[in-house]
Amino acid sequence: QEQFVESGGGLVQPGESLRLSCVASGFSLRYYGIGWFRQAPGKEREGVSTISSRDEITTYTDSVKGRFTISRDNAKNTVYLQMNSLQPEDTAVYYCATVAFYSIEEMSDGAGHWGQGTQVTVSS
Repeated sequence: QEQFVESGGGLVQPGESLRLSCVASGFSLRYYGIGWFRQAPGKEREGVSTISSRDEITTYTDSVKGRFTISRDNAKNTVYLQMNSLQPEDTAVYYCATVAFYSIEEMSDGAGHWGQGTQVTVSS
């Protein structure tokens, strides 16, 4: 089955950091743009960040700019999301997916290979 496996979530205090990993299982992510999404309790899923297949384009939703960094290692079939200065409003289940569009507004269109997600909880 072609899907992503996310990991790296956990419970942290405000201001702390986490690095999420997203490993492609059953396929190579080398030729895909990849996006990170999140869904907080009671809210719709939202796009967080994207990275193009050749790493030349990265995008971020406004609320995480300057705090989150997306990166990829095609040799390891893995995409990362470094999250610094975490805040309670970052609490959500984080997912990665292949994306056809890099803008935050369009990244959900045609997204695929969804994983089960990893829980991030920011609380004091």
